[in-house]
Amino acid sequence: MLTVIDRDNPLNLYVQLMDILKGKMESGDWPVNAQIPTEDELCRAYEVSKATVRLAVSELVRKGYLVRHQGKGTFVCKRAIQEGLAMLTSFRELMLDAGVVFSTKVLAQTVMTPTDDLNLILEIPEGSHVIYLKRLRFVDSEPVLLQETYLPYRICPQLLHDNLENNSLIELLEVNYQLRITKVQDFIGVSSLLKPESDLLGLDGQTSALVLEQRFFSGPRQIMYTRSLKRPDRFKFFMERERRP
Repeated sequence: MLTVIDRDNPLNLYVQLMDILKGKMESGDWPVNAQIPTEDELCRAYEVSKATVRLAVSELVRKGYLVRHQGKGTFVCKRAIQEGLAMLTSFRELMLDAGVVFSTKVLAQTVMTPTDDLNLILEIPEGSHVIYLKRLRFVDSEPVLLQETYLPYRICPQLLHDNLENNSLIELLEVNYQLRITKVQDFIGVSSLLKPESDLLGLDGQTSALVLEQRFFSGPRQIMYTRSLKRPDRFKFFMERERRP
């Protein structure tokens, strides 16, 4: 387990910082309910940028190690961990109406410079370009899903010209670009909607939706990040766990 940032290590800085912070919690240096240092303090302690700290802490919040309390700070969570029990998890999302067929409208298919922490999420150099896709999915002419997708431009530049209304993005990546998806990380939550998002999904006065963030990997390399807003009246989630043999 890492204890200091190693800039010669091929691991991304935020991944190294995550490992260091997890070590402090698992060793008891930061006990349950303890408040962790501020972003500025972590930046100084490990000589990394605020973006790196923010992404590392956000990932630990997602994974249940930390919890943020508005106006107070970030605190260590109590986590139930069973020693010696490894689990395989499969994830499926189900629409309430089985066997439905989607249609797709492409709202954006362009190149952009990453904003916020997107270059860290995709593990690409700052200033690199990404392909940005925005698609609205329909069932029986009713909008049910709004999805934004980001991919490093250098790995699939011709994707800008591919037909994404009539073709599966995953199939295009695997067949046309030899980018086989080997792992997907899913983060599920609820999001307050901006009015343009609510209008696109036809939710009128409803101000929240299910949100699914996904990170797609081909081998050790992350190749795609998506954020999907889903009508809560049309989707549910199912999770199944198996013991590892």
